[in-house]
Amino acid sequence: MATVAAMVAGVSAVRALTSLPASSGLSKSHLPSFSSRRVAIIRCQAEPESKPPQASPAASTPKSAAPSVTPIPVEPAVPRVPKVSTKFQDIFAFSGPAPETINGRLAMLGFVGILALEIGTGNSFTTQLQTGGISLAVLTAGLFTVASLIPMFQGVTAESKSKSFWSSDAEKLNGRVAMVGLIALAITEYVNGTPLV
Repeated sequence: MATVAAMVAGVSAVRALTSLPASSGLSKSHLPSFSSRRVAIIRCQAEPESKPPQASPAASTPKSAAPSVTPIPVEPAVPRVPKVSTKFQDIFAFSGPAPETINGRLAMLGFVGILALEIGTGNSFTTQLQTGGISLAVLTAGLFTVASLIPMFQGVTAESKSKSFWSSDAEKLNGRVAMVGLIALAITEYVNGTPLV
């Protein structure tokens, strides 16, 4: 690189000398002859930089620490929870919270109650209904329905009270299984004519 710089400086010096007026006292014989037809092609190739030997960490000079920037704490965005409707038609809509929740809870209660009575008395499902079980079932279903509807009309959802073990998803799954099990129990006992247990 230094060679190229020297050559460029030399060319500019020659141009300055050739452009001097004749009164300067320098004749062209003192100047080297440069023909405008001659073109010098200079190729420059940079030498690879040699890396300085690295000193051991103990002998190295301490580097100046970069200015530390304290990050501005960003509060996480709180997801907006949609407001729960407490209107009667929204709660009892086909996709509302009441139908599946109440039916699932009553099915779980009925399935466990019927099996417990069959084990205790030996009577089938139909026999239990004929011997006064209908009035007890209606009373129990009414109490559980009212107990389930009170929080819904106050805007409390099952998901908001869901825990890791007692989750709303587990309740839905258990309710669906109990509904299918209750119907299968009734059909099986009707076809066989005997208690399941």
